[in-house]
Amino acid sequence: MLYIRKGRLGDIDRMMGDEDQPSDSILSRVHTGTMNFAAVLTVPAALDFHAAVGPAYKAARLRYLRDRWVGAARGVPGLDILTPDDRQMVAAITSFRLQRRTSSEDNQRIVDDLRTRYGLFTVRRTGLEQGDCVRVTPALYNGPADVDRLVTALRQLSLERR
Repeated sequence: MLYIRKGRLGDIDRMMGDEDQPSDSILSRVHTGTMNFAAVLTVPAALDFHAAVGPAYKAARLRYLRDRWVGAARGVPGLDILTPDDRQMVAAITSFRLQRRTSSEDNQRIVDDLRTRYGLFTVRRTGLEQGDCVRVTPALYNGPADVDRLVTALRQLSLERR
């Protein structure tokens, strides 16, 4: 986002702006780059896929994947699942933390290990009351083997971190 106060547009050089825009347009001061046309062109296909699969089926599939890995991981020593099982509060996204590993650096190492050693994509999240954590978000293309591999990885990482 760019904000230029009314009356100050003339104070901003057009050098990096969009030369095709009139000089009195804010767009003449900003060049946002080339749009990702492949992504835009796939929107109709994505909407068709969504309609064909249906939101209820998608939600059930994502909840199944989430519940499968969380159910198996809840008993892993040294692993805290931070997201409750209440169906009114959670669908697919769930966060975890390895005990005594609450720093940003600790959790980024976990994310890196899950990606490089196990081929699993997760994201470090910050700002929680008791430190950082790792967020897992299954997608429709994930299968049971993917979430089972996550549980195996978490068991191994938990043992290594003791």
